[in-house]
Amino acid sequence: MEPIVNLPVIGLDIAKNVFQLHIVDAETGEIQRRQLKRAKVTEFFAKCQPSLIALEACGGAHHWARTLQAQGHQVKLLPAKHVKAFLLRDKTDALDAQAIWVAAQQPHIRAVSVKSEQQQACLALHSMRQQIMKMRIMQTNALRGLLYEFGIALPAGHNKLMQSIQGELAIAQQHSKLPDIVVVSVQEQLKRIDAMQDDIDQLSKRLSDKLKQNQQMLAVQAVPGVGILTATAIVATVGDVSTFKSGRQFASWLGLTPRQVGTGGKTQQKGISKRGDTYLRTLLISGARSIVGRSLPTGWIERLLQRRHFNVVVAAVANKMARTIWAVLAKGKAFDQVKWNPTQATSA
Repeated sequence: MEPIVNLPVIGLDIAKNVFQLHIVDAETGEIQRRQLKRAKVTEFFAKCQPSLIALEACGGAHHWARTLQAQGHQVKLLPAKHVKAFLLRDKTDALDAQAIWVAAQQPHIRAVSVKSEQQQACLALHSMRQQIMKMRIMQTNALRGLLYEFGIALPAGHNKLMQSIQGELAIAQQHSKLPDIVVVSVQEQLKRIDAMQDDIDQLSKRLSDKLKQNQQMLAVQAVPGVGILTATAIVATVGDVSTFKSGRQFASWLGLTPRQVGTGGKTQQKGISKRGDTYLRTLLISGARSIVGRSLPTGWIERLLQRRHFNVVVAAVANKMARTIWAVLAKGKAFDQVKWNPTQATSA
């Protein structure tokens, strides 16, 4: 494979129908701008010499990256927010392709790893599950608000609501607090909520099956606070974790390290940066919250709770979870409980 530094660079702005290319001749400096119809893209690059093709990591980018790699090209996917910094003047397809071409040659911009079809299939299950979860929450919240107008206060939380709502409806009917037409409509909405819950359970089962077939996902699941969702999402999103030099770099990529603000030689540390993948960070924070929220936390977590606010401890635990996940995946070793909590292991 030819080194990247010796390859001609092509900025490619992909779209639904018309793609825009930006090429600069290495010898003459001549700028070439060209539009391609979607049906002609594969044919065009099949005739090109091996090149470094840069794309924004947007919808369809991973498909085109795999297609171009199969033709012998090297592909660099760039985060869209980093490309935007190089966009000059108006936003057009030609200027977008030019910004991509410039951003591709910036050594400090980390490329997005190209995902395989299996990785994208796993993330598609997560996306569908997340969407249905959002719809189910909307339905239950609307139901809770509607019944509150009739003086029926339902508990927070999906499981508690579903356990108590039938009894509350029966009591309301006995005391004539709820019209029959509302009761019928509420029962219909409960059926819709049950149907959505069945869909969520089915998607969760498919993710569980994915996890059982993947050794990396099984290894990650051994880390405290990591369940099926976190294990499958991290492995499917990250791919090759060895692209990160250290666990701290991985945690920083997830937005779990302090944000630094400095001027005049003085640097201050703020809260976590919240950069990177919001979904992965949310899963890790939820897992950390379940660990810290236990009735009797032990070892370093207990000592940290004595000095810091609960939410600060949650962020610290999520950071350690991310570093541990990196170590498990990058070094290929099983999770070590002694390194996670040395004090607890010694006392045991």
